[in-house]
Amino acid sequence: MGILSWIAMGLLVGVVAKLIMPGKDPGGFIITILLGIAGAFVGGFIGTQLGIGSFTGWNWTSFFLAVGGAIIILAVYRFIRKN
Repeated sequence: MGILSWIAMGLLVGVVAKLIMPGKDPGGFIITILLGIAGAFVGGFIGTQLGIGSFTGWNWTSFFLAVGGAIIILAVYRFIRKN
């Protein structure tokens, strides 16, 4: 995937993750994209370790792995910030 594909997928994944876990988080458009891209890496790593699959491009498995990773990142961020 090219850089524009990563950015587009990151935006989509970040928005979905924030819709699933709404709240007052700092950051706007750029943070949402970065959250999605980081989520793709985390979700791909976890999916590979569990034998589910990995983040390989535009398919539903990759999308759900990326969203799951973004939710994990968002949850960890909120936990750390709360303490």
